Amino acid sequence: MRRFILTGTPGAGKTAILRQLEIEGFGVVEEAATDVITLEQAKGIAEPWRNPAFIDKVVNLQRARVVRSAYRQGEVQFHDRSPICTAALAEFLGYPLSSALSRELERLEKERLYERRVFFIRPWGFVTPTKARRISLEEARRFEALHERTYSARGFDLIFIAPASVLDRVAAIRRAL
Repeated sequence: MRRFILTGTPGAGKTAILRQLEIEGFGVVEEAATDVITLEQAKGIAEPWRNPAFIDKVVNLQRARVVRSAYRQGEVQFHDRSPICTAALAEFLGYPLSSALSRELERLEKERLYERRVFFIRPWGFVTPTKARRISLEEARRFEALHERTYSARGFDLIFIAPASVLDRVAAIRRAL
């Protein structure tokens, strides 16, 4: 199975692209961080990312989703983010890599779980705030640059997908396959 990562700044359109890829028959694995934030906020924790344990909750959910995804049909899967994104997130938030995240990164490298080509979704030039997405455009740009450095430092090739309609972006991804 070939697993491709979709990454980029918050609000760039990754989830919409993932939904279209799913409609077109590809296997997909959803992002974990937003779901962890949503659950923690439902428990009354307004900003769960302020606790370093947040990173491990994201890693654990990502790992569970990757393990479950191995049982799905299809030759190609698209993953909305990866533990490499979580490493960038930890750095962005000022947290050291936890032992759980370090182990997961080592496992991913050892097993070569993901394709080395990563689809980097370029942002629209604005960020629409949500309850889970509280990042300014300036912060989003810093986060984007950090993602680029993190993936490049780990030997991944970035395929940049420019802002366009969802269908045009998916077409660009399909051409790159």
